Amino acid sequence: MDQVTAILDRLLALHPREIDLSLGRMERLLDALGRPQDRLPPTIHIAGTNGKGSTTAFMRAILEAAGLRVHVYTSPHLVAFNERIRIAGRLVDDARLISALDACEQANAGAEITFFEVTTAAALLLFAEEPADILLLEVGLGGRLDATNVIDAPLASVITPVSMDHERYLGETLADIAAEKAGILKAGAPAVIAPQPEDAHAVIERVAAALGAPLASFGEVFQAWEENGRLVYQDDEGLMDLPRPRLIGRHQAVNAGMAIAALRQAGRLPDPDTVGRGLLTVDWPGR
Repeated sequence: MDQVTAILDRLLALHPREIDLSLGRMERLLDALGRPQDRLPPTIHIAGTNGKGSTTAFMRAILEAAGLRVHVYTSPHLVAFNERIRIAGRLVDDARLISALDACEQANAGAEITFFEVTTAAALLLFAEEPADILLLEVGLGGRLDATNVIDAPLASVITPVSMDHERYLGETLADIAAEKAGILKAGAPAVIAPQPEDAHAVIERVAAALGAPLASFGEVFQAWEENGRLVYQDDEGLMDLPRPRLIGRHQAVNAGMAIAALRQAGRLPDPDTVGRGLLTVDWPGR
């Protein structure tokens, strides 16, 4: 058994007997680690049921096409755990991963903690140690009580399409689940919202209004569609005629549009030629 697998197995054994979604364990561990969440690069936080990974992949590709250093956190992985943590353009290597996991294991001191919580803490520790221009932080489960929801002031929050999802933990209705996803929204931080069922959209809109989070909804503030083998993106700033995204499927026009809108709202959108290069180089294996 290799060292990464051995330490991950030890951490898995600390899992509580019953999952109670809470930020208490996460906050305790992060405090013991010196609060790495306070030293992160500017962050875009991404929640939703479908399309989180693709939307994140589009943002990463566009930002990297602009020459920026991008940290990325996604889950689950396909083959190796290292796929979840991308540091300034490269997947974390075993040595750095082991060091971060070991630090978290020691700081946690044998207390109950979920696997996702402790490994998310390790990712935040790694992201805090390496300078980058931006962090793309994908939610694991839900939003409001997800281990990633420790960012006080994101550049932008993104909610991809919401559907019935982990009802045991998030609620039995679409409105309940949307309210959990909307828990990542923060006061004053722009929120970019994908097309949603009416119930979900109404809840997200209410949460955003209560927080004073400016809301950019697909189909209202911006839109994107395929036309004549191209991707067309339009918002208040005008229209962009772009190459069709490398990722296959009609739904990828929405995901690409979400990525462009999120970067626009975050103040990080490069010129159209760079956006086009990103759309042509995007990579999201197995999806």
